[in-house]
Amino acid sequence: MLAMLFLFAVVFFVGAYFTYGNFQARLYGLSNDNKPPSEIYFDGVDFVPAHPSVLLGHHFASIAGAGPIVGPITAAALFGWLPTYIWCLLGSVFFGGVHDMGALVASMRHKGLSIGEVVDKWIGRKGKMLFLTFTWLTLVLIVAVFLELSAATFAADPVVAFSGTLYIFLAIAFGVMVYKKGVPLIVSTLIMVPIVIGAVFYGSSAEWVQTSFKFDVNTWRLVLTVYIFLASVLPVWLLLQPRDYLASFMLYFSVLLGAIGMIFGSKFTTDFPAFTSFHAGGTNYLWPMLFVIVACGAISGFHSLVGSGTTSKQLKSEKDTQLIGYGSMLIEGLVAVIAIGTVMVAGGIMKGGPTVTYGHGIGQFASLIGIDPKVGTSLGLLALNCFLLTSLDTATRLARYQLQEFTNMKLNRYVATAIGVVGALFLLYYKTGGKSAWALIWPVFGASNQLVAALALLAVAVWIKNGLKKDNKFMMYPFYFMIATTFAALFFLIKTNLDNFLLSGISVLLLILAVMLVLEAKKALSGNGPKPEV
Repeated sequence: MLAMLFLFAVVFFVGAYFTYGNFQARLYGLSNDNKPPSEIYFDGVDFVPAHPSVLLGHHFASIAGAGPIVGPITAAALFGWLPTYIWCLLGSVFFGGVHDMGALVASMRHKGLSIGEVVDKWIGRKGKMLFLTFTWLTLVLIVAVFLELSAATFAADPVVAFSGTLYIFLAIAFGVMVYKKGVPLIVSTLIMVPIVIGAVFYGSSAEWVQTSFKFDVNTWRLVLTVYIFLASVLPVWLLLQPRDYLASFMLYFSVLLGAIGMIFGSKFTTDFPAFTSFHAGGTNYLWPMLFVIVACGAISGFHSLVGSGTTSKQLKSEKDTQLIGYGSMLIEGLVAVIAIGTVMVAGGIMKGGPTVTYGHGIGQFASLIGIDPKVGTSLGLLALNCFLLTSLDTATRLARYQLQEFTNMKLNRYVATAIGVVGALFLLYYKTGGKSAWALIWPVFGASNQLVAALALLAVAVWIKNGLKKDNKFMMYPFYFMIATTFAALFFLIKTNLDNFLLSGISVLLLILAVMLVLEAKKALSGNGPKPEV
């Protein structure tokens, strides 16, 4: 069963890349004759052309986060593996891939600025302010939560902390080797990647690692706060881009282990249910909650912020957008399929949650090629930490971009970063009723993230119709589904949390902002919006 699920997904995704992906490339008229923003606006800090394999590593590692692991595992445990699997496949191809590639191309064609710029030009300035407010608040929440989760994984396993810390210093060395010393990319990669992966094996047996990297969560929070500030303000080639590139090999390695386990791991198969019910208790109805919980495994608004934030500023050529925008989402869909496989092997979510379940599953899969399951589990957890940390540092930089665009670039990168980081720390340390602020409002993240996806789809759809003069139905159909889904999810959230004024108040605010932006977009689609020069 595991082998069939995995192989069908591979064939489906590869076929989609060369058919539906090519269709989008033709519609957008991608051509390497057009100069990308990285060349036109090169500044050596944010706008820096990157080799497509390096940029693929950065983009894939950044968009993944814990989403394609935690979401599918949670959804499969609630509703069964079959509906979760189907949504991961269809969602990645017709929803998430369309959303990610569209956002990346739209940003590239609008000076490498965020989707907010697309909204400004084709929907209006009011729409831009609404969208940037919405996305900046979402990003600050992401930074807070991923900072907490990253610190927790570092505190839980000194091997992961050692390897994660090593990544940072290796990334700086890699950036200097490639961009300043002219060392060929392949040579630098062959030197650094074995060190990165070997660090896990070394750390598992080195006693000094177990003692020297054992700190509490609060200490790791402070260390990571310094790291994300630096990652946001330093030139992208020096830390953010190479760290994500090196981290991507850890992710690819975990995908390889997952592939081996899925194909040859029939002995691990359990009687995990294909389908449980349409209602898994409380507000957990198959619709809308499956499509909110899976998130990054099928479609995620965060991806459009990454694509139109850091990635579009580093594209070396227009045609790279199909590989990086569409291809990354399909790889992430494959990660989601492997995550479903790990919960099937475990027979359900293990004590410790989806992350422990995933790590245990990868450990079992690794045993098939002679790797000790304990080391395999550390590899799985390190891969997960790479997902978290790359999303964390990218989200911090994105929050900086959003705030700078909101103020028409009146804030420098240091101040804009500091405001975002302080906001995230406030959510972490401010407590009310014995709970941190982020924990109180975290339930709204799933719906708000998917609402960002819906609004990004809408913004790109308006540009395609009014700017490119092309048929935008392939973008509008996913928008209709996602806007209905997220509105329903927010309605359930408000209805069941009336006593939590912070959560219900934010949910209402998000609904109001979204409705206002949709109304502005409706004017533009009907021909009553701004008339920019094309």
